[in-house]
Amino acid sequence: QVQLVESGGGLVQPGGSLRLSCAASRNIFSINRMGWYRQAPGKERELVATITSDGNTNLADPVKGRFTISRDVAKNTVYLQMNSLKSEDTAVYYCNARVSVGWTAILSDYWGQGTQVTVSS
Repeated sequence: QVQLVESGGGLVQPGGSLRLSCAASRNIFSINRMGWYRQAPGKERELVATITSDGNTNLADPVKGRFTISRDVAKNTVYLQMNSLKSEDTAVYYCNARVSVGWTAILSDYWGQGTQVTVSS
């Protein structure tokens, strides 16, 4: 089990910034991949950004150039820095941790509780 606690969501005006935090209950190096997903009202959950245990990052096209995913290994925490926010970024953001099951190649996903990000004037 990996426990994920999210924080940092809230209401922000278009063009503003927010930083989401996801604190994991164990060393991030033991987690194959961490990331952020989001789900907007009436839409399916979509991948936003990922960071692997070796530090490789990927961003979804709609957020490239605006969002940054990073980590603080000492704090077992992953961040999502969101700049130049748009109304279409409004969604519930979920932290995700993907871990291997034992010494197998099977992967299992764990999720944070979700944090609401609302971009509105």
